[in-house]
Amino acid sequence: MKVRRCSILHLEPREQVEFDLAALLSGGDGLARGCRWVALAAHLGEEVAVDEAECLLLGRISPESWTDAAAFGGDAARPLRSLLRKGLVIGRHPRHSAHRARDEAMRQGHWHPLAATFHAFTRWVDADAVRAMQETGTSTAAELRQQLGSPPPEVISRAGEGDRLHLAREAGNEFDQLLERRVTCRNFDTRRPLPAAMVARLLGRVFSAQSAVRVTDDTVFLKKTSPSGGGLHPIEAYLLVRNVEGVADGLYHYHPLAHALEPLPAPAIPVEQLMLDALAQQHWFADAHVLVALSPRYARNFWKYRFHAKAYRAIVLEAGHLSQTLYLAATELGLGAYVTCAINEALLEQAFGLDPVAEGVLAVCGFGWRAAEMETMELDPAERIWKAPTAGDPPAV
Repeated sequence: MKVRRCSILHLEPREQVEFDLAALLSGGDGLARGCRWVALAAHLGEEVAVDEAECLLLGRISPESWTDAAAFGGDAARPLRSLLRKGLVIGRHPRHSAHRARDEAMRQGHWHPLAATFHAFTRWVDADAVRAMQETGTSTAAELRQQLGSPPPEVISRAGEGDRLHLAREAGNEFDQLLERRVTCRNFDTRRPLPAAMVARLLGRVFSAQSAVRVTDDTVFLKKTSPSGGGLHPIEAYLLVRNVEGVADGLYHYHPLAHALEPLPAPAIPVEQLMLDALAQQHWFADAHVLVALSPRYARNFWKYRFHAKAYRAIVLEAGHLSQTLYLAATELGLGAYVTCAINEALLEQAFGLDPVAEGVLAVCGFGWRAAEMETMELDPAERIWKAPTAGDPPAV
C-alpha cells in the first residue's frame, strides 16, 4: 500500500507531571516529570497523542511523495498502522478515504501551515464563556484585578512632558458625535420588533457591493465600504434573525450584489437557543435581533495569497474593519451593536452548512434595539448612552 504523511503537521512536546511518593519520601517535591508528544494536524482539528516511535516514523514519511509502506521496514509496521488509524499518515486504500479527503481539501486550500494550525485549534465547540468567568472569579473588572494582579498601564510615555508636541483639539462635528456614541451594547430590547428597512439599510452600508470591476469573464473584484486585502472581500455574512418585521425568524445568507437575504434550512433547535449556544452563553449578546456570523471564504483570499504567511492576518483585519463599520452604521440608526470572537464556531458552521477548512466562522456581530435599562454593565464612561443614576436610583448590575 502506498502512503504519505498528512500535509500540515506540528509535533509538540508536553511536560507530564505525576505524583511520585518515592520522590517525596526521598526529600524531593513528590512530582515525577516526563514528556509526551502531541500531534497537531490541521485537517483533523483535534489533538492526537503519539509515542516516540510514531514521531520518528513521521519524520521519515514524505508529505508529498507516495511511498510503498514496505519501504520503511518491518519495525515500522506497528507505528505505521497506528498513524494510519489516527489520520496522521494517509493511505490510498479505500478504508482511509475519509482522512484522505480531508487532507486533500487542506492541500487544495493553499493554507499557510501555521495559519492552518492556528485556525484549526482555536475553534470552540461547546464552550460556556459565562460559566468559565464565574468559576475563575473573573466576571467583573474588580475580580480580574484581584485574581490577576495589576494590569499593564493604560497608556505609555516615550518622552517627557516638556518634549511632547501637543496637537490642537478641534471642535467636534456630527461624525465626532457618532464616534462618541459608539458603545458596545450588552442590553437589548427583545420585545420590540426591528423594522426590516433598518436591517436592509445597515446590511447595505456594511456588506453590500457598491460596485464591481470585471477584469475577465471569471475574474471580478468588488468595491465595499470597508477595506479588504487584495480587494478580494472574502468574508460572507450569515445571519440569525429574530423579531424583525416582515422577515421570518431563521437563518439567512446575505447576497452582496443582489442586496438580498437568501433563506437557509431551519436549524435543529430554536433560533433563540442557537443564538445563546453559539455565543457561548453570553446572554447579553444573544438578545440582539440580528446576529451576523463573519465567515471568510478562504479560497477567495488564498487564490492570490497562496501559502502566504500574512494571508490569514489580512482576513482577521478585514473582520475588524467590517465590525467597526457595522458599529457606526448601527449607531447612526439609533441601534446597539457588538462584536465578539468568544463563540462556538463549530456550532455555527454546522447550522449554516459550512466546512471550516473552506469557509469557517471567524467572529459574530450583532445589532438591535437597545433596552431602556442597563441590566448588564456597559463601558460608557463619557455617559453618551447611559446617564449616571441620580440619588436613590438602584445601581446597575
